[in-house]
Amino acid sequence: MADEAIKTKRDEPKRAQRATSNVLTMFRPQQVQEFKEAFTMIDQNRDGIIDIEDLKDIYSNLGRIPPDAELNEMLKETPGPLNFTMFLNLFGEKLSGTDPEDTIKQAFSMFDSEGKGFIPEEYLKDLLSNMGDNFTADEIKQTWKEAPLDKGKFDYGTFVGVLKGKEEEES
Repeated sequence: MADEAIKTKRDEPKRAQRATSNVLTMFRPQQVQEFKEAFTMIDQNRDGIIDIEDLKDIYSNLGRIPPDAELNEMLKETPGPLNFTMFLNLFGEKLSGTDPEDTIKQAFSMFDSEGKGFIPEEYLKDLLSNMGDNFTADEIKQTWKEAPLDKGKFDYGTFVGVLKGKEEEES
């Protein structure tokens, strides 16, 4: 039993590292850096965990001190201590379900001049690499591994289904 406890204790950093690397794949490197900056700003005492005192401090800097009950309610959204990995998980969950399917399809349809449910692959690659937060060549390559392409056309209806988890539900 003692050997098992030692082994578990020794494996904790490896499990935490795997969990962190899995979470990091949800975000682009620039986003991870921005979340790290936000986490550091909130973690006022710099102990690597956001707790009620950190929340009180950050809110007081903004000119408001919510009641402890409200702050505790925020912290209850996590199953354990709110470290950076948990922080990313929390945001990943919040961000993954923000827009309804129709809203995402409408956004893609703005680039579908013929209204057929497809965007030319090269046009979409150009948009991704030259507009907004520009994708790198590697990020486009990674995205294209999962992209529903047919004869040089990106099927955004199918892609939205993948984003919203419909393919997993149907399996």
